[in-house]
Amino acid sequence: MALARTSSIAQLPLGLAKRPPAPTPSPAPVTTWGPPAPVGLIAALDVGTTKVCCLIARSDGEGGLRVVGIGHHLARGLRAGAVVNMEGAENSICAAVDAAEAMAGEAIHSAYVNISAGRQRSQTIGVEVSVAGNQVSDTDIARAVDQAMVRADTEGRDVIHAVPTRYSIDGAVGIHDPRGMYGAKLGVNLHVVTADSSPARNLAVCVERGHLEAVGPVASPYASGLAVLVEDEMDLGATVIDMGGGTTTISVFYEGALALVESISVGGRHVTNDIARGLSTPTVQAERMKTLFGSAVTGPSDEKELIDVPPLGEAKQSGANHVPLSALTGIIRPRLEEIFEMARARLEASGYQNLGGRRVVLTGGASQLQGAAETAARIFENQVRLGRPTGIDGLADATTGPAFSTATGLLKYAANGLADRDVGGRLNMPRSAGFVARIGQWLRENF
Repeated sequence: MALARTSSIAQLPLGLAKRPPAPTPSPAPVTTWGPPAPVGLIAALDVGTTKVCCLIARSDGEGGLRVVGIGHHLARGLRAGAVVNMEGAENSICAAVDAAEAMAGEAIHSAYVNISAGRQRSQTIGVEVSVAGNQVSDTDIARAVDQAMVRADTEGRDVIHAVPTRYSIDGAVGIHDPRGMYGAKLGVNLHVVTADSSPARNLAVCVERGHLEAVGPVASPYASGLAVLVEDEMDLGATVIDMGGGTTTISVFYEGALALVESISVGGRHVTNDIARGLSTPTVQAERMKTLFGSAVTGPSDEKELIDVPPLGEAKQSGANHVPLSALTGIIRPRLEEIFEMARARLEASGYQNLGGRRVVLTGGASQLQGAAETAARIFENQVRLGRPTGIDGLADATTGPAFSTATGLLKYAANGLADRDVGGRLNMPRSAGFVARIGQWLRENF
């Protein structure tokens, strides 16, 4: 069935890309994150510093996905992953969603949304509770999770994820689902990811002002890892570094689960700004030079090869300066080295540098810069590869690159049932509600 809106809205000036209200708008407050999207049609909304991407896919109910709608738009109103201009961010989101809807021939009313701002940090809390030799039930698991959350440091922060990563019964580890098993002690390792409250709430407001229910949020490094890692890498250990426009996020996966989340407020846009300042050229020209000629590795002919550098603030007819390609490389290389050294320092401080194995996977738009993988291999002294989205059908050639890892990871998060295992949303309620009230809510939502 054809939609009233067309993909041409993606080309409208910001301020005109307004989405009409859904047929039955939700009465939920605009600052809350909604329930999971319905099975079948799944939408993912990657809101980044430089672009907004919307993917619409159909799920076969068994983890298989086929993308039926794709829309992306230049991001406005965002800096380092956080909203700084609500109207600009809202219009960018609306334009991307409308383009995806027009391509899919379907209207969506909810979408899984990522978040990369908010000084994300993670912690793993291990607890044991007594089950007195009885069968382990959902109530026992909820009791263990509640005790772990009491120990988690969440003061003044929102819980983004709270995922049980490992169970044990009477010291026996490697248990994926303890329900129905007998034992005296149930152990749970809970991985909790938190972030500052305001970035997630501001993003939810922008999404919902466009008459779209925000589901999640999902931490960007978590989604990126789901998109680019193969099963063996997740089991044996791997570190994923997602180089976005305004932020670089880090995630470590081990034994099939997320083990660490970190974030650095430096990304590809900082490389562009360095070029603009260093060569005294407009930012748009700096981005062009970075894309066409940029490299972090020096070539044998870089001193002789000249590139045109339009001067800043002068008319086009005044001509361009000519600088050797080595000058561009000399600006790019130090900034990339700084980003990777900061990432390495975060890993060493967390104690997870060995848990991530001898494997580093680069992804994100800025990772496509020539020489980035070689520079990362030298800094981390590990094997490094460029990660692209895998396991999803229907992606256009232009959307199979590292820049679309987060969006495809959001689809996998939904289709693989990971949202059901994530108890963060169920536990993100006031502590004053009390233990009994929290357990009662958990049971009501699961039965």
